[in-house]
Amino acid sequence: MDCFPFPDDLIRAQREWHATYRALAVPRPRHATELRRRLLLLSVRIHWHPFWSTPEGWSPVARVELRRLTAADRRTDAA
Repeated sequence: MDCFPFPDDLIRAQREWHATYRALAVPRPRHATELRRRLLLLSVRIHWHPFWSTPEGWSPVARVELRRLTAADRRTDAA
């Protein structure tokens, strides 16, 4: 698998996105409006991050790798 030099702020935003999504996915989440706004803000921040304009970020595999990299964090949270 390719190794991508993801910036720390992009990794942090993707991790926050996953955490916000999990918080919103529970039945009857508290502060649902704020969570949805946060999810939208993080989605925009991730989608328009300058990394995707670099040669390393042009590959669609880079987006998949970012999600795979942060998915490992989700598995450790569940354990």
